Amino acid sequence: MPKNPTKSKLTNHPPLIECRNLSKIINQQIILNHINLTIPRGKIIGLLGKNGAGKSTLLKTINDLIVPTSGQVLVNGQPIGATSKYNISYLPERTYLDKTMRVKDALKFFTEFYNNFELKRANRLIKDFGLNPDMHISHMSKGMQEKLQLILVMSRQAELYILDEPLGGIDPATRDYILDTILSNFTDNASMIISTHLIADVERILDEVIFIDQGKILLTASADDLRNQHHTSIDEIFRQQFKH
Repeated sequence: MPKNPTKSKLTNHPPLIECRNLSKIINQQIILNHINLTIPRGKIIGLLGKNGAGKSTLLKTINDLIVPTSGQVLVNGQPIGATSKYNISYLPERTYLDKTMRVKDALKFFTEFYNNFELKRANRLIKDFGLNPDMHISHMSKGMQEKLQLILVMSRQAELYILDEPLGGIDPATRDYILDTILSNFTDNASMIISTHLIADVERILDEVIFIDQGKILLTASADDLRNQHHTSIDEIFRQQFKH
């Protein structure tokens, strides 16, 4: 019998996300090239790469929005399906909001569509972000719409949060507040993947980083280990890696 049964049980638990030999070819162009990747629980992970590196395609494949050409994605050891989609809360790079809705209509829709949507949390964030529940989405700025999308995604009690460029249209003064909001609404048993170009803004909350280029994983590492090894920031390491 193991000395620590709880630790043994956790050790034997399948990883949250596992990509096995994942490839995607579109119009004879290789977008993802034999990717093998494991996403553990309880981590905030930065997915970093240049435009066209394959970041969004990888995230969409994990979220079952794109079918891989070969390979597979496992969620909790099982192939992607209805259960995995329920446990993944996804913020796409482009807005998906119905512009005919008001803010409170979007909250009502998410409450009815997702059993794990916490309306109380959403209403608190709406107030914290200074959004008007009666405002029509069509009258909101891009930054306001991105705040609303983030609120909807972070108000679900999911196992994995996937955020694709969550800060792109948000002013610098608000970014730190949003990052703190992400941290305060993030539970220890969940994980988060953030794809972003604003590395300097987000790196303080990252536990791990993944560098991707031309559809291949170049590096996966602890953010702290990487900083200690190179004696500089993740942002600077990224710039050095991709300067050519």
